[in-house]
Amino acid sequence: MGTALIYDDEMTKYKLLWVDPACKIEVPERLTVSHEALVRTGLADRCVSVPVREATDAEILLAHSEEYLEAVKKTPYMSLEDLMEFTRQYGDVYFHPNIYHCAKLAAGAALQLVDSVMTGKVRNGMTLVRPPGHHSMRSAANGFCVFNNVAIAARYAKQKYGVQRVLIVDWDIHHGQGVQYCFEDDPSVLYFSWHRYEHQKFWPHLRNSDYDIVGKEKGAGFNINVPWNKVGMENGDYLSVFCHVLLPVAYEFCPDLVLVCAGFDSAIGDPEGEMCATPDVFAHLTHLLMNLAGGKLCAVLEGGYNLTSLAQSVCQTVQTLLGDPVPRPASLNSPCISALESLQCVRSAHKAYWSCLKHAADLPTSTISTKRIKLREGEETTEKGGEEEKDAEEKVWPEPPKRVTPPVCAALVLPDDVACPEGCERFSFSEDLDPLLASKLRESFLRDADDSTALITISSLIALTEKMEKNEICSGLALVRDVTKAMTSIVQHVTTVLSNRVLVVCVGDGNVPSHITEDRETLVVQMGSAQTDEQSCKYYIRVCLKKGCSDTSGFVQAVFGLLLPLGYEYDPSLVVLVRMPDSGVSDSLWQQLTGLLQSFALGHTLVLLQEEEKALVGLTASSLLGNPAPSLKQLQAPLTEDVEALERLRHRLQADWKLLQTTAPQTQRSDEH
Repeated sequence: MGTALIYDDEMTKYKLLWVDPACKIEVPERLTVSHEALVRTGLADRCVSVPVREATDAEILLAHSEEYLEAVKKTPYMSLEDLMEFTRQYGDVYFHPNIYHCAKLAAGAALQLVDSVMTGKVRNGMTLVRPPGHHSMRSAANGFCVFNNVAIAARYAKQKYGVQRVLIVDWDIHHGQGVQYCFEDDPSVLYFSWHRYEHQKFWPHLRNSDYDIVGKEKGAGFNINVPWNKVGMENGDYLSVFCHVLLPVAYEFCPDLVLVCAGFDSAIGDPEGEMCATPDVFAHLTHLLMNLAGGKLCAVLEGGYNLTSLAQSVCQTVQTLLGDPVPRPASLNSPCISALESLQCVRSAHKAYWSCLKHAADLPTSTISTKRIKLREGEETTEKGGEEEKDAEEKVWPEPPKRVTPPVCAALVLPDDVACPEGCERFSFSEDLDPLLASKLRESFLRDADDSTALITISSLIALTEKMEKNEICSGLALVRDVTKAMTSIVQHVTTVLSNRVLVVCVGDGNVPSHITEDRETLVVQMGSAQTDEQSCKYYIRVCLKKGCSDTSGFVQAVFGLLLPLGYEYDPSLVVLVRMPDSGVSDSLWQQLTGLLQSFALGHTLVLLQEEEKALVGLTASSLLGNPAPSLKQLQAPLTEDVEALERLRHRLQADWKLLQTTAPQTQRSDEH
């Protein structure tokens, strides 16, 4: 269906006309470097170009007062002195004779993107706009923002297309208070924002930006604020919040449309954010959202003031929207203590509203540093765009590695009587098998020494993994007689011959040979219902659900709370997804899992199905090709005993796997390293 890209250089035609230290970083080059990078890398040519248009008065009034709109309409005719005087009534913003026109284009571009996605012209897309929007309030410009582009887009989608539930993800480093105020009493819009806060010392210095501001009246629980109380947050901090807060809540909410306030001042090198997350993390954040709402995702540019990291981050986002494999996660460290404090506070504040957080830990004690503190009189605050020179060294980071898409997206090992789905290639091992390897395979895995069909299948699987290792093939699927034997042969080959790490995800009950995890080159996560005497250890983790994999809510809880953090920390070279016989997992949940697992290993995922599961070939291949999975519908509360068991398991494992942590050590403060 394609990815839309909306850009018009008309939105570069305004700039600051007087000296204002707070606003000097908002420059036209923010748009031009982003678009030029997309053109230079060939990404722009791969997108569907959609023209911009001006938003109408009626559309702007979806989020703004008529009095404010009429005031902004007068700015094109003001003198420089009048513009300066008009600007002074608002906070950290500037006006220009052309900014009203550009602001209408920015809002209109967001609406064009919504139209393109909702009508099925494209699957998803991004719009590069100026001015940004998420700080603008009903009757006030603020923080470089004139009209609230994403808020207008959300109400437009609800009004025109009857969208029932909208998820807004704001990963800009500043709190989008304008979006929050617009929807704080609206349960049909879930707003998530992380932002530099530093106990209210950082702009916009609002008490309403803290973790315990959860929404009002019917909207209580639908406003999620994650305050960053120190600078230097890294990829692990961002991914931890996605796994333990945003994703479980978003899947329980089940949006019909995802809007992203895509601000890249949360990337490394930005003078505003002062964070250390590298541009490639935005590929992962984007990918993790792409199976929500049937893939209907609209990203709208907000902030980003380091022109290098801005352009890189935009490219990472667009390339992921296009469906290219996401890169291996770079520089993935454990969440810092301050991030864990914020995570614990947010989960605690929302446990009353979301069943997935019902068993979250309580607030930290008063000694924990993220407990909100009042500013001491005279204490220095950090202003938006302040001109004070920072003594800190300028951040240096490597350019994101080039993302090479293999020539074959999905290769399938199938019996002759099973059709190969469109977009995939049938794969078979055509060369003569090495006699020594054939002998080892017969000895280890085949009951019948003359079972040539099974030997060819396993040989094909081994050859397929070697093609994946060379990045000639991205993903694979095979129908096999015995998934356990096929899994064991693949793991043995990949870990010993190719010397690569493997993440094995087994869905359903069944025997997993214990010896495959002995060399620590294989991590096995098995989800089912059977209770066994075998205890989970670091490299074999068994998740037991009372109703097994048929319990969608419990399964999803395990995926986000355990599987994804484990996968990110382990960082495998290959993912093997095994569907055990009679697993009980629903088709839509299976497709969701298949899509999410492509976050790892450059998308190198090999799916093993029992040969009688022919009906699953088409829908599994669809997920491997990057098509969004069907919605899981609004999730019910998981069983209490399942959640308690998952929490016990997570607590037992978190000493070895740091991304499983959701609480801060009680004896340390966030200023300790």
